[in-house]
Order: sequence, then structure tokens, then C-alpha cells
Amino acid sequence: MTAGKFECVINISEGQREGLLAQLEQFAGESLRDRHSDVFHNRSVFTLINTREALVRDVRAFLHEVYGQLDLVGHLGVHPRFGVADVIPFVALNLDEGEAAVEMRNQLAQDIAASEGVSVFLYGPLDDGGIRTLPDLRRRAFKDLSPDFGPSTPDPHKGASAFGARPLLVAWNIWVAGLDLALGRHIASKVRTSEVRTLAFAVGEEVQISCNFIAPLETTPEYAYELVISLLPNGARITRAELVGLAPQGMLDLIPAEKWKMLGLSPSTTIESRLSR
Repeated sequence: MTAGKFECVINISEGQREGLLAQLEQFAGESLRDRHSDVFHNRSVFTLINTREALVRDVRAFLHEVYGQLDLVGHLGVHPRFGVADVIPFVALNLDEGEAAVEMRNQLAQDIAASEGVSVFLYGPLDDGGIRTLPDLRRRAFKDLSPDFGPSTPDPHKGASAFGARPLLVAWNIWVAGLDLALGRHIASKVRTSEVRTLAFAVGEEVQISCNFIAPLETTPEYAYELVISLLPNGARITRAELVGLAPQGMLDLIPAEKWKMLGLSPSTTIESRLSR
């Protein structure tokens, strides 16, 4: 089902204006498979999946509208960001097609930098044989790391964009009540491993522990949920868990089905289910 299919998970700096977000959906075309928005992060994640040619077409049209409609000036949200189209990773759903995902990233990064006048950084595999991670890019951008394409300084309204090529990644959050942010950050650090990247945010009256599973067929949200519970102080409790975007069915298969609902997971939010529609 996934042979010849590629995923692009576009993170944009807007999660509050529902009317505008619904309008932007129309420009993602037939490739759009999911949209997740968060008002506290003021951020949305659009998941596009299609064949190579169709995906390039729809990503280009969608990004053109994002750069035209959104403005980084005055943007407020708890999630770190440096552009209106902040992070744009490409993923080969078939492991044998990883080089094609890198080619798509490079093609669109160069094209978008030229057509939209945006500073673009690359992450993932680089031409020199090295690998640049997204956290490293965020730390170094415009400091000791210059854009790979586009202007050397960011546009004040559009900001900069990070175009990546990476394996499958699953983003997932736990919301905790009765916990202060300092302790939330401590718990997030205990969950963090080489396969799980974590941050903690104050979201209204709760703390959100945000996890990126960079090897979701090896380490799953079940691990993070159980560890967080074991670390919570008296009076604190998990109020909910949520999947951001889509997950591979293979990850759900590693978790007992009776735990899916507790973890905010469902067969209806797998990559495979959205491709079968």
C-alpha cells in the first residue's frame, strides 16, 4: 500500500484561526490526510501523503498560500518556531525509497527559497555525508549556521523554514494536571532517550509533556505514559493523551489494544487507514 508513497508533515505557525486553517486545507489538495491544531502552541500540523509528483505539486501550492497568508510578526505560542512554515520533513513510507525523499526535500527547498524569498535550512542527510538533526539546526540557525538556500537573514514576516528528510516519526503528547512546569520539565528529561525527544510546556492550567518518537516501531507511547505515571507526585494526574498527526499501524500492533484509547490512539488515525479511504 505504501510503495511509491511519500509523506510530508508540514508544521505551520497558526493554530487558532479555524476559518483560516480550513481555507488553507483546500490548497493541500488530494494529498491532505490529516490536520492537527493546537491553540496553546498556536501551531498546526498538516500531514500530506501521495505519490512523488502529486505530493510535490500539493506541498508547493500549500506552502505558497501559507507564506502569503501568515505573518510571524506578533505570533505568540508556547512552541518554539522560526518561520510561518516552520518545519517541512519528507518521509519515504517505503524504506527502500529514502533517497527519493531526500531528492524531493532538496528540490522543493531550493525552489521555495527562490520563489518565496525564504531562508531555508536542511536537516537529515546532507551532501557531505553528514546528518544534521532538527534540534541542532534550531540551536545554530543564523548563529554559526547559514541557510542552505535563500537570504542570509530571515524575512521578518515569513521567518525561515527547515526542510528535512527523515524516517517515520510519531508526535504524541500527555496533558497533566496538578503539576508545575519545573517538575514537568524534570519528568520530560527522565522520559527522554536516544529514541524519544521530549519537551514540557505550560498549556493553560496544565503541563503538556510533548514526545517525538523517532523510532516508533521500537519505542512507543506506552513506554512514555507508564514512565510519566511512575514519576508524578501526589495530586498530579494525566488528563489525556493525544496523537499529533498519524502513526504507522505497526506501532499500534506493539501495544495491547485495550490501551489504545487511554493513549489517544486509534486504527482510524493510522497512515494505512487514511490511505485506504
